[in-house]
Amino acid sequence: MKLTELHIGKIGRIRSVADSPFKEKLQEMGCIPGSLIKPILKAPLGDPIAYELEEYTLSMRKNEAETIEIRPLDPFFAT
Repeated sequence: MKLTELHIGKIGRIRSVADSPFKEKLQEMGCIPGSLIKPILKAPLGDPIAYELEEYTLSMRKNEAETIEIRPLDPFFAT
């Protein structure tokens, strides 16, 4: 599932980042396989979206988030 499909407040684990012009930038910001990520806030028009990534907040545009493949997790068992 794409990161853009994860609803606000739900938790996912990053599976991969697709090859794109954003890949290196996203990986440098902490979007690496195994990391937990949760959408926390959408801009009024839906773009960009703020995500909680491990222990900080990261904002990214939909076209960047579209390149991230995640596995949704049950928030009670997010390990």
